[in-house]
Amino acid sequence: MWLIVGLGNPGAAYEKTPHNLGFMTLDRLVEASGVGAWRRQCNAMVGFGRIDSHEVALAKPLSYVNCSGGVVKALLERHALQLADLVVVYDELDLPWGSIRIRRSGSAAGHHGAESIIAAVESKEFTRVRLGIAPGERVADGAEFVLRPFRRSQQKEVEELVDCAAEAVRSIVAEGAAKAMTRFNRRAGGRGTEEE
Repeated sequence: MWLIVGLGNPGAAYEKTPHNLGFMTLDRLVEASGVGAWRRQCNAMVGFGRIDSHEVALAKPLSYVNCSGGVVKALLERHALQLADLVVVYDELDLPWGSIRIRRSGSAAGHHGAESIIAAVESKEFTRVRLGIAPGERVADGAEFVLRPFRRSQQKEVEELVDCAAEAVRSIVAEGAAKAMTRFNRRAGGRGTEEE
């Protein structure tokens, strides 16, 4: 079974913000794949089902983005899963708006949710789907920016990004991360803080 974790913050105030793109991607996967109803487990909302012929558990931690690690570790342990079975989807201020970057390992690149997971599982060796949110101009306050609701003018682009992210997750599950990286990674300059 695959554990697909989308990072986000619970509550209506955060629903349409960049920091909730992980939650939005999981919602799109549920719509497309018929994953069962959400239920609470290990301080997360979890839905079980199949993507193609593969069993999956989709999880939205309720611990807020920056404290996601304990939830991810608990879910891995509860379902006897390895890090090779984990995919984490989250926003990334180091990547240009609308871009997608799949990685099989590496640093958190300053993302506190990824830092929390790396600390909890004591490894950088898990697959992530990173969704670019950098607006093109310099962001003075990253923490404020990721919690600011999307503008109406961005709605179509947000929907396209979430659709593409959901398809990238499906590709990882069905074909493996290496093939998915070839299909979905787009070369684009970031802020120069990520490790390769």
